[in-house]
Amino acid sequence: MRDDLNRALKEAMRAKDERGVSTLRLILAALKDRDIAARAKGNNDGITDDEILQMLQSMVKQRKDSISMYEKGGRLELAEGEQQEIDIIQRFLPKQMSDDEIKAAVEAVIAELGASGLKDMGGVMGELRTRHAGCMDFGKASPIVKASLS
Repeated sequence: MRDDLNRALKEAMRAKDERGVSTLRLILAALKDRDIAARAKGNNDGITDDEILQMLQSMVKQRKDSISMYEKGGRLELAEGEQQEIDIIQRFLPKQMSDDEIKAAVEAVIAELGASGLKDMGGVMGELRTRHAGCMDFGKASPIVKASLS
């Protein structure tokens, strides 16, 4: 994953893609910060690929929130810039699950764990995070789990 990010940065620099270069540098800076924090906790290898995927997903979520705010404020040019950054970040994320796929995965985990009430929601969400890190939007999954367990 790290090699892909570095390779993409070099390609963006060669192509003189300013938005790509700035976004990829931002990703690599966030990755470096998290690696340093991981080393402080005794993990000398830095964060794992799954943690990198989670970081990228949170970056996408932040940008979606920004787009919403910019659109409410009438700053469409800024919203467009945020969308361009999302497009760049998503190149490094696996294909996201559709709503139907999320619902099927939730139902499968609930059946496997024998979850029967809202008290089991944490266990179900934890299992979903383990199995579908990087490809599931957990913001969408949470209400589906809650509805299924109610």
